[in-house]
Amino acid sequence: MGLRCPAHPVAHALLLAGASATPPVHGLAAPSANRFGRVSPTTAAHVAAEFTPDLLVLDGGATPVGIESAIVDCTRGAPVLLRPGTLTREQIERACGERLRTPDEVAGAAPRASGTLESHYAPNAKVRLMDGRSLQTALDLLGGEGNPDAIAVYARTALRTRAARLRRMPDDAVETARQLFAVLRDFDAAGVKLIWIETPPDTPEWEGVRDRLRRAAAG
Repeated sequence: MGLRCPAHPVAHALLLAGASATPPVHGLAAPSANRFGRVSPTTAAHVAAEFTPDLLVLDGGATPVGIESAIVDCTRGAPVLLRPGTLTREQIERACGERLRTPDEVAGAAPRASGTLESHYAPNAKVRLMDGRSLQTALDLLGGEGNPDAIAVYARTALRTRAARLRRMPDDAVETARQLFAVLRDFDAAGVKLIWIETPPDTPEWEGVRDRLRRAAAG
């Protein structure tokens, strides 16, 4: 059994309404609000776009976090991080009082968990990760022959080109996590075929964003 404890006040109000019903309903059982393997929704509009027009959507505003929560496996005698989120390893380790393991450090099969497939969170466009220098080199090779309607770039490095549509990635990992899925959806809505993204720093606070981008690029 996997448990989530939401922090959003609208989610709290929904859960409390269930608890006060007759008979009471304690908690919710529900799937993700997007089609399997696709980019996660971060607004009510994203959810509505994924499903039928007559879907009833409870709109609590854009998610203040963006990427999904961390998933910790507590079934094998030691805490195992199956999916990183915006909480860092250090924060989770302080909460559980011991070091987080990786899945291959602990014997036994890992339980099935959301968002842990090699390919996940993938937009329709093909995602490729590159460092800032490689991005500029690739854009320079396009010269004036690139089609800005076909290629989108999401990067922290200041780049020069007229051959692609550019969008600035924040230097802050938390803000990037907040906007990442909305950016990928915006690029898809614009009809681009390729999304080139600057690889995030290899530091603890960026682990969740790196995880989502690696899986999106494997799609």
